Amino acid sequence: MTLRSQLLAASALIAAPILAQAGEIAFAPVPFAADDAAKRAVLASERVTIDGKEHAIGFTTLARSGDRIGDAVFAALTDRHGQVVRSEDGSEHVSVDADFTSLLRVGGKLFSVTHFESRPGAMYVSELQQDASGKLTPVSTKPVDFSEFGGVWVPCAGSVTPWETHLGSEEYPADAREIEEATALEQIDDYDFPMVRYEGVDPATMTLEQFREAYNPYRYGFPNEVTVAEDGTAKAAKHFAMGRVAVELAKVMPDRKTAYISDDGTNVGLFMFVADREGDLSAGTLYAAKWVQTSDEGAGAATLDWIDLGHADTATIRTAIEKGVKFSDIFETAAMAEDGTCPEGFLSSNAEDRAECLKVRPGMEAVASRLETRRYASMLGATTEFRKMEGIAHDPDHGKLYLAMSEVSKGMEAGAKQDRGGRDDIRLAKNACGAVYELPLGDDFRATAMKAVVAGKPTDYAADSPYAGNMCDVDGIANPDNITYIPGYDTLIVGEDTGEGHQNDAVWAMKLGDGALTRIFSTPYGSESTSVYWYPDIGGHGYLTAVVQHPYGESDEDKLADAADARAYVGYIGPFPAMGK
Repeated sequence: MTLRSQLLAASALIAAPILAQAGEIAFAPVPFAADDAAKRAVLASERVTIDGKEHAIGFTTLARSGDRIGDAVFAALTDRHGQVVRSEDGSEHVSVDADFTSLLRVGGKLFSVTHFESRPGAMYVSELQQDASGKLTPVSTKPVDFSEFGGVWVPCAGSVTPWETHLGSEEYPADAREIEEATALEQIDDYDFPMVRYEGVDPATMTLEQFREAYNPYRYGFPNEVTVAEDGTAKAAKHFAMGRVAVELAKVMPDRKTAYISDDGTNVGLFMFVADREGDLSAGTLYAAKWVQTSDEGAGAATLDWIDLGHADTATIRTAIEKGVKFSDIFETAAMAEDGTCPEGFLSSNAEDRAECLKVRPGMEAVASRLETRRYASMLGATTEFRKMEGIAHDPDHGKLYLAMSEVSKGMEAGAKQDRGGRDDIRLAKNACGAVYELPLGDDFRATAMKAVVAGKPTDYAADSPYAGNMCDVDGIANPDNITYIPGYDTLIVGEDTGEGHQNDAVWAMKLGDGALTRIFSTPYGSESTSVYWYPDIGGHGYLTAVVQHPYGESDEDKLADAADARAYVGYIGPFPAMGK
């Protein structure tokens, strides 16, 4: 072990010792939503017992989509000039797709930053007031300005850095090769089209040329950071050096340099970024994980090798983007043989849900690593077979990460068609209910292995069962998404993003010692539970943030009786007593 590694290990142990005896926390369970009234409600644990003492909690709504807070409408999507963009019906677009919401202490004030997972995306910074009981109330809100970056795209989950800034995301960036090679709009995924509203273009009437002029795919797909000042002004940055993928979230470790980046979608990878300097994510070295399978039992297990994708800095990559670099400037391409092999000099990739033979053009390695991160990682031998990679949580008590995988399917199955162009590193049986994995961390915060700690259980309920319509065991998890850990209490919080798995998405508290699960939150029809994130002590109170995204929007649309019920809920479970720092 190097001296640096010894010092890091020692400092980690001093900051977060392995607990000999965890504290005790027990939530009052929320019953399964068995009737129509419960399926329409937002339900949360009403009580929690902490170290033998009971406390009243519950769910408090900070705001809902469309609320006027101070001088602004919360969740309105705006263009480059700050004007609200229009929906297809001509109405002003107020997003129901609220996602991660941070709580940030800045000087003597408290702020939140909320994502809206739309195209164009939005983030709103809100000032909050806290009363003596711990109740939080928003007093003002305004959108964060991303105009210098061409806007923000589909911001999904996020985290709070050790230096207390908001670390956001951009999910599902477009395939730049598809856009460059298209000869008609019909050849491009129309998921990308609404973003042009940011530049004042109407997606219903645009031409292919107008689309390309308004939308540069390489501007989107990066971790981003929002720094809030005590006067409420917010400064946005995009961290181009951290790589371009479908960023679910980036999570910075206690060394203030190492960050893990989860990648959502099909044929995706797991990435680790090590910054050059503490507290500065603008330059560093990027790595991609290689799954070396050790077990195919259940949701599997593996050791992890890390493939070095090279060093880069934000300024260099941003310059390439703004100069208009295209896919064909980065790669040469060739046809793949039927047996999955490539011509001499070309390397295979199964990323981006397609099999390709690629060769990096001379001098474009750094640009390839940051703008075509998945493809480049796959070419170099990293594993790009994961499916629906979601939340990340750090457990300082035991030196572990937890990583949610919403499904174990497609490229993660042995011999799947998505393995063509890859190496079939992951060879597991399908589990459409998903799993959460634990990743032990080494001395330098580098994950060394990965194994499932809990998995959903596919279940076939009879048509006349009260659980009919649920494809996963109603007493277990389904399609885990956002996760967080409560230090000192050996408890992992798991939120769901499930369609058929559970009719009503839930949030669970899991005791890591025995795996016991308690449902602590239940959301209305068609919702996604997002933004579970633990804050142990803000002004003498603890908070578990929680968001109800797009009620009636993912399923059961026919159950919506009042349009107002479709608005997102942004709020928290609590307040708890302070439970550490």
